[in-house]
Amino acid sequence: MAEATSRSHALYHRWLAELWNGSPEAAHELVTEDFAGYWPDRTVRGPAELAEVVAQTQQMFTDLTFALAVGPLVEGDLVAGRWLGSGASPDGPARFAGNDVLRVRDGRIAEYWVGTVTLG
Repeated sequence: MAEATSRSHALYHRWLAELWNGSPEAAHELVTEDFAGYWPDRTVRGPAELAEVVAQTQQMFTDLTFALAVGPLVEGDLVAGRWLGSGASPDGPARFAGNDVLRVRDGRIAEYWVGTVTLG
């Protein structure tokens, strides 16, 4: 069980570092082919669609970074974490926070739920 928890911790760190802070193409390594991601306003299916969402997010900001604030916490096949994001938009500096819950299957992320808020 400790080994599975360690792998889930590493996967979540890769999720932030390699995908959100790195290349959208990392989605193809990190998520399953039948991946489903649930944002408050949309559902994303598969690694290609996830890569598009990440690329769109990265294009909205310069100097975009995501930093782990809490976690990851692992319970069975679920991983949870809280992150803080920052970047610059045409309107000025932007700060936001989010809570992630991910379901891991066979060493990859199969499902993702996120809630975000803009910070003042």
